[in-house]
Amino acid sequence: MNRFARGIVATIVGASLWGLSGVFAQYLYAHYEITALFVTAVRTVSAGLVFLLYFLWRRRDLLRELLGDRASVRQLLVFGCCGLYTCQLTYIVAVGFTNAGTATVMQSSSVVFVMLATCLIGRRLPHAREVAGLVCAFAAAVLIATKGDLGTLQIPVPGLVWGILNALSVTFYIMYPHRLFERWGSLPITGLGLLVGGVLALVVWLAAGALWGATDGALGVSAAVPAFGWDGVACLAGIAVVGTLMAFSLYLHGVSIVGGLTGSLLGTMEPLSANVLAVLWLNTPFTWADWVGLALMLVTTALVSLGGAQGSGEAAPGAGGAPAAEGAPASEAGEA
Repeated sequence: MNRFARGIVATIVGASLWGLSGVFAQYLYAHYEITALFVTAVRTVSAGLVFLLYFLWRRRDLLRELLGDRASVRQLLVFGCCGLYTCQLTYIVAVGFTNAGTATVMQSSSVVFVMLATCLIGRRLPHAREVAGLVCAFAAAVLIATKGDLGTLQIPVPGLVWGILNALSVTFYIMYPHRLFERWGSLPITGLGLLVGGVLALVVWLAAGALWGATDGALGVSAAVPAFGWDGVACLAGIAVVGTLMAFSLYLHGVSIVGGLTGSLLGTMEPLSANVLAVLWLNTPFTWADWVGLALMLVTTALVSLGGAQGSGEAAPGAGGAPAAEGAPASEAGEA
C-alpha cells in the first residue's frame, strides 16, 4: 500500500472513530446514570494527558518554545476552553437528548456556519456551490427535526438547541486557531488544547457537583462517579482512547498526507459511521427522513468543501470538527 493510500485509510478510520464515540456515549446514557460533564472531563483529560506525554517525550523543544510565547498561550487557552471543551460538552449533551446519529449529523451542519462566517469575514456573497450546500443543509435539518412530518417537531427541543450549539462551537473550533496552526502546526495545538479543555472540564464537573448536587437531564451536575460494570468501563475507555485520542491522531496523520480538501470529504464518514453503528448495535430507530437527511448533509459537506477550496485556493479543514492538516490553514469552509 503506497503512502497516499495509507493516508486515505487513516483519514477514513479516524473520522469513523469519532462517530463511534457518540455511539459509546449513547450506550452509557441508556445503561448508566452518567452526566455530560463527567464524560467530557474523562474524555478531554485522558486525551490531553497522553498528548502532553508524547510532546514531553518527542517534541520537548517545541513545547518549551510554544509555552514561552505569551500571545500563543493566551490564544491556546481560548481555543481549549471556548473551542475544544464546549465542542465536546455540547456534543455529548446532544447525544443524551437525541441519539448518536442525529447529534453527529447536526454537528456536521457546522460546515454551513463556517461557510457563512467565511463569507461575512471576506465580505463576499456565497458561491453557487455554497448556496446549493446551504439549501441541502436546511432540507436535512428540517427532515431530521420533523422525521418527514413538516407540521410536527419530532426530536426534543433541548436536543435541537444543543445540536445547534454544538455546530456553532465546532465552527469556532475550526476557525479560531488559524494563526496558531500556521505557526505551530495542528497536532501540538490540538493536543495542548485538549489538555486545557480537560482541566476546565474537570474543574467544572467537580465544582458543579459540589455546589448543586445531582440533577436530571442529559447535562446533569453530579460529581459522583457511576458504578460502572465492565461494559461501562469499556465504553468510557472507548470514548477517551478510541473516539478521541486515536480519532484525532489518525485523522490528523491522514489529512497531512492526502490534504485538507480530500480529508474534509473523507471526514463525512463520521456521521455515516455514527448512524450505521447506532442502528446495528443499539437498534436506534431511523426513518427514511433520517437517512435522506444524512445523505443531504454529506452532499452539503462535499459542495461547501469543494466550493470553499476552489474559491480560496486553500485546503479546507475536515468535517466533524476536525482541524486542518499539519500546518494547513483552518479558516475556510468544510469533528468530538
